[in-house]
Amino acid sequence: MLLNATTNHPILLVHGLFGFERIGPFELFHDVKQALKAAGAQVFVPHLSAIHDNEIRGEQLLLQIDTVLRGTGATKVNLIGHSQGALAARYAAALAPHNVASVTSVSGPNHGSELADFLRKALVPGRLPEVVAQNVATRFADFLSLLSGQKALPHRALAALGALTTEGVGNFNDKYPQGLPEVWGGHGAEWVNGVRYFSWSGVVPQFEGPSLDPVQSICRALSEYFITELAQNDGLVGRFSSHLGTVIRSDYSLDHLHTLRRASGQPAMADDAISLYVEHALRLQAADL
Repeated sequence: MLLNATTNHPILLVHGLFGFERIGPFELFHDVKQALKAAGAQVFVPHLSAIHDNEIRGEQLLLQIDTVLRGTGATKVNLIGHSQGALAARYAAALAPHNVASVTSVSGPNHGSELADFLRKALVPGRLPEVVAQNVATRFADFLSLLSGQKALPHRALAALGALTTEGVGNFNDKYPQGLPEVWGGHGAEWVNGVRYFSWSGVVPQFEGPSLDPVQSICRALSEYFITELAQNDGLVGRFSSHLGTVIRSDYSLDHLHTLRRASGQPAMADDAISLYVEHALRLQAADL
């Protein structure tokens, strides 16, 4: 039996760092988008800079929200942002709440990333490693844009990294605090300026032995660089750092990248990321969003 998860407003899936809509036959949000469409939702994936700061990506998102509204005749959109995409979604909702029905943060670094802090400290400003890292990351992002065949957008690797550190996101939060918890690890306001805020995230699955999924192995290795949220992170973002608005759950057994897709060789009883998006569309539907 097919679910009816048709929402009042279109859903925009907003990608994070090094994200894209499509490269050849491969779509970043393919499984998520297909599952939502099969459930009756109207879904779009905006084209944003693969690497840049939160405000620049947020401005790009605002332009594409306008395009979707004009093209569909809708009055508002539901934004679901993965990783840094959550910060772009928050920016858009803060500046144009009349165009946004809801913001959902999925594995969003809403209080910064300890991994970004570690990387920023490792790259001494002006020294060769920083210059090399910036050039490599920026050229890789330019290459992704070329492969995607879409309009080239600006890329700034160090701006993106700085925007994801605890300090960088702290500065962002001072300007755009909508939906943030007042207590560490708590829930934030459900409604702000007519926009409904939600979040969910996971932690790196705990099991003995090596993982058969290379992405999961990478996230497990990166998770060891966390101090404040050691064993309570998804490899890139800490569990409590991800909290925003109504926290649906922040300890799904899912690493950062597997909140976008199913893990290969996934156990039958493991959390299913794709189902979470469909469940959330039903939640939006129930809330008349």
